[in-house]
Amino acid sequence: MAEKRPELAEVDPVWTRIKQEAEDAVKTEPLLGGMVHYSILHYATLDLALAHRIAQKLSNGEMSGQILREICDEAFSDDPELAQASRADIMAIYERDPACHRFMQPLLFFKGFQAVQAYRIANWLWRKGRKDLAYFFQMRCSEVFGVDIHPAARIGKGIMIDHAHSIVIGETAVVGDNVSMLHSVTLGGTGKEEEDRHPKIGDGVLIGAGAKVLGNIEVGYCSRIAAGSVVLNAVPPCKTVAGVPAKIVGEAGCSQPSISMDQLLGGGA
Repeated sequence: MAEKRPELAEVDPVWTRIKQEAEDAVKTEPLLGGMVHYSILHYATLDLALAHRIAQKLSNGEMSGQILREICDEAFSDDPELAQASRADIMAIYERDPACHRFMQPLLFFKGFQAVQAYRIANWLWRKGRKDLAYFFQMRCSEVFGVDIHPAARIGKGIMIDHAHSIVIGETAVVGDNVSMLHSVTLGGTGKEEEDRHPKIGDGVLIGAGAKVLGNIEVGYCSRIAAGSVVLNAVPPCKTVAGVPAKIVGEAGCSQPSISMDQLLGGGA
């Protein structure tokens, strides 16, 4: 007797739910039927749908969508971790963003998610030595999404970038797993030095809107950076920092700031 084939929902529950939500959306809003079919229902896997979505967003007169899709398909085929990270990112956004009510929203509508997935392809290209193509992806992400992430930066999984306008992440920056940041965050350098010059953000960190973290400094795991702060010195784990320049103002306020998304200083001071 042949071995029973596992149900698709058991193999990839994230993609199964996205497809179900897409079918429901078409019934609710038929005018979106073409886009939803073209972006989701036409594809058998999340990898293929992501490749299409990234290519569609970044294509222009200089690089066709077909070429970009082939690059993305090659990346997903070569490195399964790319698609696994995308699933973790979708879950992170769904769990942390009160404006996200369905798994399909990041894939279709949220530029923060789309920009991070395009960065992941650029980073794959960078690691393969295809740096000019990686720079093309970076350029188009900046032009299309307003998100400028150097392809050499290292970013973990379970990332939520809310609103995602004017995000800048430098070449030697490192961002851990389960990090949340809001719009206008900069992970930058402090001068013209060419070596390791950008911040190292630990797991579970929450970075508020407009915060600037500058230089080769470590931000400890599960810490909070208040909105508008300028961080120039290392931040210990599980602390809250605020101000210009930022100073420690209290504990982080909870065990997982990036998940609770509590940005009120009174909760951790």
